[in-house]
Amino acid sequence: MEKLTEREIAILKLLTQGYDNNEIGEIIFISIHTVKAHIRSIMRKLNAKNRTNAVYIAVINHLLDD
Repeated sequence: MEKLTEREIAILKLLTQGYDNNEIGEIIFISIHTVKAHIRSIMRKLNAKNRTNAVYIAVINHLLDD
């Protein structure tokens, strides 16, 4: 599994809290296009089928632990 960047981990944490792409962009001051690019990268790195699967993989692999 490829290592996630700090920004990707921050976005994953926001996904676990139920935020949508627009809200994530507003919270961390990036465009929705950049949010989508990060989510695509997260899904590729985790070999996830969708956003929910990416969050699940991150949680069971303790990638969101501080």
